[in-house]
Amino acid sequence: MKKLISILLLGTALVAGSSQVALAQETVIINGVEAQRVVIAPPQNALARSIKAGLAQKYDAARPGTRLYADAQKLYYFYGARGFEPLWLDTDTSGKVLFSPDAQKILAVFEQSHLEGLRPSDYLTEEIELNGDLSDPARLAALETAFSAAATRYAQHAANGRIRPRDVSRTIDIEQRNINSAQFLLELASSDAPDKLLLSLSPTHREFLALKDALARSLAGERKEPIIIAGGNLLKPGMSDARVPALRARLGLEPLEGSELYDDILVEEIKSFQLNLGLTVDGVVGPATIAALNGGTEATSQDIIANMERWRWMPRDLGDFYVFVNIPEFRLAVMRGNEVTHSTRVVVGKPQFKTPVFSDEIEHVVVNPFWNVPASIARNEIGPAVARNPGYLAANNMELLSGGQVINASSINWSTTSINSFRVRQRPGSNNALGTIKFLFPNKHAVYLHDTPSRSLFSRATRAYSHGCVRVQNPMEFAEALLANEATLSRASLQAQRGPRERWNNLDTHVPVHLAYFTLRADEDGNIRGYGDIYGHHERLKTLLAD
Repeated sequence: MKKLISILLLGTALVAGSSQVALAQETVIINGVEAQRVVIAPPQNALARSIKAGLAQKYDAARPGTRLYADAQKLYYFYGARGFEPLWLDTDTSGKVLFSPDAQKILAVFEQSHLEGLRPSDYLTEEIELNGDLSDPARLAALETAFSAAATRYAQHAANGRIRPRDVSRTIDIEQRNINSAQFLLELASSDAPDKLLLSLSPTHREFLALKDALARSLAGERKEPIIIAGGNLLKPGMSDARVPALRARLGLEPLEGSELYDDILVEEIKSFQLNLGLTVDGVVGPATIAALNGGTEATSQDIIANMERWRWMPRDLGDFYVFVNIPEFRLAVMRGNEVTHSTRVVVGKPQFKTPVFSDEIEHVVVNPFWNVPASIARNEIGPAVARNPGYLAANNMELLSGGQVINASSINWSTTSINSFRVRQRPGSNNALGTIKFLFPNKHAVYLHDTPSRSLFSRATRAYSHGCVRVQNPMEFAEALLANEATLSRASLQAQRGPRERWNNLDTHVPVHLAYFTLRADEDGNIRGYGDIYGHHERLKTLLAD
């Protein structure tokens, strides 16, 4: 069964009894010359002959030029190359048809696929049940090919997810991995452990595995009894309080018998907790910190599955050193492996100007940047403002360009001229919308990370106020962390460039950046924390997954 037969016959197809199949040849280029070939090997046993007859019947019945014809042709050639030996069917000594040992292993994966965040009914269909007239060649061929289809469907779902990202939102710009069905089936058929091969297609990211563990507990009906911290007066370092034992237990610290002292070790754990959740990092246990410690409603299995699905969309290799922006969390982290080397608050796009979800590489750092105003903002916001007040551009340090030349805005008759005729940009300065620095990863969405003069927004819990770009709270601290691998650039060298002139710096080592959308995150201890669905992506995905 493991030995694959591949015979190349040029010219006439060796398929008797089917005029259409006999003419089904592949067009290939050999040494620059177009030729026809058929990849067919004769069946060597009764089961293979039945598979061949069933595939030929389906192929012959299809109308050329249709999708059904193309699929039938692919199946015929795939099985023809291996002498029509089935991958998943076998016969016992009495000639009874049954699933092969490898097929049995794969069926076990299908049955347990709910633990991977997938849906068993997508694979365990009626088409792969050993029923009907198994002496009928068409039924055998349908059974064999249906099993192959179920296996490749599982592979596609495990590697890419069940839902296409763009079906959730056009702002989710993720290229899915290509699964070559024929090649994968051959790998699966030749593997000694096809079940492990299928399972290996799921992500291995730390957070995906933590969500998988949480899903198993949820499906088993396990519910960890939460540790609730009571309200009360502010708890400051050095104070004693009856809530201290509960705080230690909540944060996973060993209990101190008879002690209610809010000691330095517990203070540092509270600060770390506050930092991770974007709270004010002061070590003081107040209402906001208590609310965060007590958490919200427990995530459902559907919530967990939707976040596992999004991890399937992510690159398998995030990079050894990378930037991770989680939009619902309003937070950015610089990561070296699984270690956070820097974290800060960010402002993301408003719901009507959603920050897109995609991955790229940071290539440039620009100090004293111009802000090249997007055409939509110029048209919808600046144009009307100029029509009301011709001095608007000068008051906001902006200028017009036409053909690369700066145009005197005061010389324009705005009652007859549209701002669409020009490009608008804001000069470097204290009121520049990008602040003093921006971090570029050239992309079709024209979004990037940047500073901002509107610093008060960072104190808010919900921070969706931009036109799509990501504003960084501590841009120079972020720059210092980002440039950790650069030999000639540093925070000090960037700060020395401040002034009226735009200064570009090219990174020797491009840094992967991932703009992601996760409503559940798993910390290093496996604790799951939830965040709001600011763009509705999460609810939309749950609906699609339920269909």
